[in-house]
Amino acid sequence: MTALGMADAMVAGTRGVPVPVHIERALRRAMELARRPPASPSTGVNGLTLLPSRSRTGLALTEFRTCQARLAASPSDADLRQALDDAAYTLCVLMGRRTVHDAVLGAEQHLNPHA
Repeated sequence: MTALGMADAMVAGTRGVPVPVHIERALRRAMELARRPPASPSTGVNGLTLLPSRSRTGLALTEFRTCQARLAASPSDADLRQALDDAAYTLCVLMGRRTVHDAVLGAEQHLNPHA
């Protein structure tokens, strides 16, 4: 079944039309996989290999490291602390990781897969 056919079946399901069993099973399996924690720091989002573009990953990692360096130079600056927290959050969400450390490792690996 095509993606369009699956989408049509899901829309019809919201209108009371039964969703075909094979589609329901596929969606249930996808949800189970999405709820699992990552298998290891080297895998993508929730163990899947769906990752952002390398350019976006590079920008987010550069922003995080820039904020780290600026905060190291002015550790009492609350605005810099907030900027670092924002950059760390963005990197974690972008890489699908729960910790900043794992997000940085994932971003580095994504940018340099053969390193």
